[in-house]
Amino acid sequence: MTDTQKTPGTDSADGVDGVDGGDALVSAFHAAGADYLFCSSGSEWAPVWESLARRHRDGLPCPRYLDLTHETVAVGMATGYGLVRRRPQGVLLHAAPGLLQGSMAVHGAMLAGVPMVVASSESTTYGDGPGQDPGGQWYRNLSIVGGPHGIAQPFTKWSNEAAGVHTLPTMITRAAELSWRAPAGPAYLNIPLEILLEEWDGREAKPVVPPGSTHSSPEEADSVAQLIREARNPVIVTETSGREAGGFEALVAFAEAWHIPVVEPDSAVCGNFPRTHPLHAGSDIGPWMDEADLILLVNCRAPFYPPSRRPSKARIVVIDEVPQRPHVVYQVLFADAYLEGNVANTLRQLAKRAKDLDGTAVAERRTAQEARSAAERSAVTTAETKAEQHQTEGIDPVLLAATLRELLDGRDGIVVDETITHSRIVKRHLWTDAPDSYFYVQGGLGQGIAVALGVKLAARERPVVLTIGDGAFAYNPVIPSYDASKAYELPLLIVVFNNRVYKSMNLNHRRFYPEGAAAETGEWLGTDLRRLPRLAAFAEPFGMHTETVDAPDALAPALERALKAVSEGTTAVVDVLVTR
Repeated sequence: MTDTQKTPGTDSADGVDGVDGGDALVSAFHAAGADYLFCSSGSEWAPVWESLARRHRDGLPCPRYLDLTHETVAVGMATGYGLVRRRPQGVLLHAAPGLLQGSMAVHGAMLAGVPMVVASSESTTYGDGPGQDPGGQWYRNLSIVGGPHGIAQPFTKWSNEAAGVHTLPTMITRAAELSWRAPAGPAYLNIPLEILLEEWDGREAKPVVPPGSTHSSPEEADSVAQLIREARNPVIVTETSGREAGGFEALVAFAEAWHIPVVEPDSAVCGNFPRTHPLHAGSDIGPWMDEADLILLVNCRAPFYPPSRRPSKARIVVIDEVPQRPHVVYQVLFADAYLEGNVANTLRQLAKRAKDLDGTAVAERRTAQEARSAAERSAVTTAETKAEQHQTEGIDPVLLAATLRELLDGRDGIVVDETITHSRIVKRHLWTDAPDSYFYVQGGLGQGIAVALGVKLAARERPVVLTIGDGAFAYNPVIPSYDASKAYELPLLIVVFNNRVYKSMNLNHRRFYPEGAAAETGEWLGTDLRRLPRLAAFAEPFGMHTETVDAPDALAPALERALKAVSEGTTAVVDVLVTR
């Protein structure tokens, strides 16, 4: 930059509006195929806002812009949107402090395998260089030693600093391409404010195309198919096969072709297989540790706990595009064989090889699975009957989950779950059975509302239900989330499983110190939430529908009213006082 350069955004000598780094950024995100820029505002983004205003005025293409009032909301919405659309979006945060505030949600996106490009800024001149004055806040408050890209490195796939305005567009599109490839996850780019203000020559990045597909070799697939053919008691264990495009359907076809039961362990982060399917074998891998002779780990990063717990006799085949996750600190798979192509492609290859099966072995495992399935249906029915007969104050969480299932039946709903102690109940009794119908929020608590809003943004035609504990609810940026819901017409049904306690923390205290001082005196610290006000009331200033329910007879009518409000375009919050 020089002192004589024209002010960015003013008319040039030929009558065409001048362009700067803000235009380079917007152009690059458009080339990357981003539908949205999710922005938690900061003083560095004025060049971007000016570019968007100019493009809106002139009818030029650009990503849609969302003005959001909290960093977790911006990143969480990008995560939810990416869970459904599976393409990288843009996230703009403010300097290093904004990145730090949003870092938990960025880490959650990494764990969930969601592609996105996160950007924030710093100053490189601190007011002592030529050109526009960046402002004293960068010198006094916002900068951090090593730069924000140093902060982002541990919880992103790739983290770097933009070198100049003319390479900025390609750096953004490269970040998008890196984030999109397996294992998908967030990439970060530090874009100094001086670069955003610098005049740009208009060299745009080439539009980004989807990643190519990868395949295991036919010989590798043949070898695994033979292992399956020889097994008498195989089992499939999966955590995230439903995250891949076509993965849900491919897993169903594979399991049916070979007649193999499917376990979705508690660590499953999305819907991978219909819970109503006869081959669904629940969430407990325990019985298979001694019984199975072949375990097929399909997109399963952490199947065994503790990690050293090894199956007694089973051979283990890992089917995963990137089985050894580089962001996982400690991972044990006990693999005897790997198939490392695209999982949906690999499952389709294996399904085609389901020939010359041992009829006796297939009949035996079909009979065994029919018995397991019948026992599970009976156990679910028994639990729900018991919950309905509960007469004391409050509502059994099983009844709440079962009632939600009945109300959502036939509505093509999506469940986003941010419960902890109730997560098994939600999975077991809601019975999600379609692709992209269930997502479990990853990483630290406090992102659920934002993730659900992003899911709704990607699937406006489908009802989206957030199931959330009262503790997780308290961690969420509730007011900024409700603001986004109202401003962008994203109605949710938020159902709070409110047991008035951080139950998981309390359980750990009791487990570690069963006869300790707290057990003797009843002084359980760090877990009591009874002092919180009525949780549904926070939605009232936004004109949202609210219900507080503490009696079983009132539950179904309250949820019906709430769903009706959502269908009419209003977020509804139902605070349900559960018994445990």
